[in-house]
Amino acid sequence: MSLDAAAPEVVHVVVPVHDEEQRLGRCLTAIEQAVIRLHQATGIGARITVVLDRCRDGSAAVAARHDVDTVISGAGCVGVAREAGVDRVARLARGREHDRVWVAMTDADCLVGPGWLVRQHVLASDGFALVVGRVRPDPDEIDPALARSWDDRHRDGLHVHGANLGFTLAAHRLAGGFSALDEHEDVVFVRSAIAAGCRWTNQGSRVRTSARLRGRTNGGFAGYLRDLAAAPEAG
Repeated sequence: MSLDAAAPEVVHVVVPVHDEEQRLGRCLTAIEQAVIRLHQATGIGARITVVLDRCRDGSAAVAARHDVDTVISGAGCVGVAREAGVDRVARLARGREHDRVWVAMTDADCLVGPGWLVRQHVLASDGFALVVGRVRPDPDEIDPALARSWDDRHRDGLHVHGANLGFTLAAHRLAGGFSALDEHEDVVFVRSAIAAGCRWTNQGSRVRTSARLRGRTNGGFAGYLRDLAAAPEAG
């Protein structure tokens, strides 16, 4: 199993969803634009898989209005949902070399840019098996002082967000997949992939993510923003 990547033959986008009726539509529309741009640039199509994880709102109806594949999960656990999405990709890509199957991952409360998939495709073609992309809280939602604190803390280094990942199926297998965790499953996955020797980069396109301070878990990204907002320099 290769530690590096090769030019992807197929691209799949995985989006875990838990009660995101209000935001999912914009998320999927943005991904669809990225899929169009990818096809224009490379001739490669991309499939979108939405994992509806214990959704009790209208998320399923929103997904049904888009050309997406859906997986139903009753786990109520983002780590399980991410893994269920990748498992669907693996079944759909059966027979292909795992280092030629690319999985791009974002979250339902995020907006990817039009060039998001093109950038990941370029990096994969350059031999990177893992793209750890950066995120930025939505400037339309965040307090300016908090936005400055975010930018100050995220100029350099490795910052892991499940809202902006890309990897080969080979890298996923080497990392042991996503752990069944409610939080930080993305960090555990990335650390495992790097420890396994996967070639990685943090030079992917940025993704805009929700700046809400109350999320779907007690901690997670929203919890981090709450802590950052409470820090003296954010006040």
